[in-house]
Amino acid sequence: MTGEGEQVLDYPIPSAAALEPPAEWARLRQGCPVARVSLPSGDEASLLTRYDDVKRVLSDPRFTRQLSAEGAARISANESGGVFNSSLATALPQSGDAHQRWRRMVGKWFTARRMTALRPEIEAMADRLIDDMVARGDHADLKASLGFPLPVWVICTMLGVPDSDRDRFAHWSDTLLNLTRYEQAEIDAAQVEFVEYMAAHIAAKRAAPGDDLLSELIAGTDAEGRRLSDAELVGTGQGLLVAGHETTANMIGKMVAMLLADRTRWERLLADPSLVRTAVEEALRFDANPGFGMPRYIGEDAEVADIQLSAGTTVVCSMAAANRDATAFDGADEMDLGRSPNPHLAFGAGAHSCLGQALARTELQAVLDVLLRRLPTLELAVAPEDLNRVEGLAVGGLRELPVRW
Repeated sequence: MTGEGEQVLDYPIPSAAALEPPAEWARLRQGCPVARVSLPSGDEASLLTRYDDVKRVLSDPRFTRQLSAEGAARISANESGGVFNSSLATALPQSGDAHQRWRRMVGKWFTARRMTALRPEIEAMADRLIDDMVARGDHADLKASLGFPLPVWVICTMLGVPDSDRDRFAHWSDTLLNLTRYEQAEIDAAQVEFVEYMAAHIAAKRAAPGDDLLSELIAGTDAEGRRLSDAELVGTGQGLLVAGHETTANMIGKMVAMLLADRTRWERLLADPSLVRTAVEEALRFDANPGFGMPRYIGEDAEVADIQLSAGTTVVCSMAAANRDATAFDGADEMDLGRSPNPHLAFGAGAHSCLGQALARTELQAVLDVLLRRLPTLELAVAPEDLNRVEGLAVGGLRELPVRW
């Protein structure tokens, strides 16, 4: 089927260092574009690593997010199969007109214009967090001091929930996104608590609306005059809280680590801050530790890279491996801070591309601008090879980012 005989790789594929890609990516792109992999659950799936294949599958409506379908691979070994198979993943419409209706209603809050208006507040919060960090000394864990609290504050502000609850959000996110650590009873309990919290928050917003996304969604209607159901509102709040802080919090740490791992990158940005926008895009492309990737389920026979996939196959799209494909990017294994154009797949592709990508870009650019201005002498406090990955999460990240200035 794959050109690799009966070899089945364990997935996710480990790498030698936190910022480095697995050596297997290049081999798979060249000789085994549709590879058989064994997931943490023990179920098998097909892994895609080439740019064109990943982009096409993510854009093809036949490959769905319906991992609850009969025969779809479970990602985790627990009963629900993990976050991609769970009720959190299916609380919102997954395809067709219903999905597009939901995206249009929620997407009004994530326009580039709104994000530009929000940027001064993001920069001001970054300044305050750096003030606190500097007041405590000349070194810190940048992830804990800046990378995590900033996006939590941003998404909490947008949803109208108190960021003082951030430890609860962190617990729920970790429990629901972890592929290996928690038993089903713990996952179920976290989901129940999270749903109850969000349902109560929506009820409070219905009684006393504010200037926030959920208040607007409660009152808003689509083009046909229909409102989102309570279940859709709860699912939206949950999804945005998890995605809006976990992915960006981890990306802030990884981006800064990549730029400091080779000091010439940081120095280039200090010399030319106009490169911040393209540097952020390149960090997103170059990220070798983005997490699990995007699983898709195909309910009919299909062909990918001249390989026949039978109906019922679960496919895992590795956007990070695709982003290192030399057929799509010149110097794909080099970090080029001025790279343009940069059609990376970090935010996916097609109808399910990341809804909050304008927000993520705004946060990453704002953080980088403020760090360059405030802490030009910033450097890693450990060797790059001594950085540690977060293990077991569907979202990739570093456990901590020790820095000094």
